[in-house]
Amino acid sequence: MTLPDPPPLEIDPRTLAELRAAGSAHAVLDVREDWEVALAALPDALHVPLGSLAQAEQELPRDRPLVVVCHHGRRSLLATRHLRAKGFAQATNLRGGLDAWALEVDPQMPRY
Repeated sequence: MTLPDPPPLEIDPRTLAELRAAGSAHAVLDVREDWEVALAALPDALHVPLGSLAQAEQELPRDRPLVVVCHHGRRSLLATRHLRAKGFAQATNLRGGLDAWALEVDPQMPRY
């Protein structure tokens, strides 16, 4: 499975699960705070708290879809819109955030 280019503004947790299962090229950017990441996180996600995003833009991949995640999808939607405005055309938000991921895809992931 691959996302269209450019991807939609948001994708659902099942679409992200399909991307991961298929081994499709993508990166996950977690914009939550450190304490939140300590509670639950996706393996191999890049972690840049939302407040530090502007300073870290040059380190983010532009060559593949960048799925932005947070707890419920609100902060990550702000981050996705910011990144798209900065030229990250392949940035997409995980609708519902990691809470939706835990409910729909991975019930073993702790919820908070």
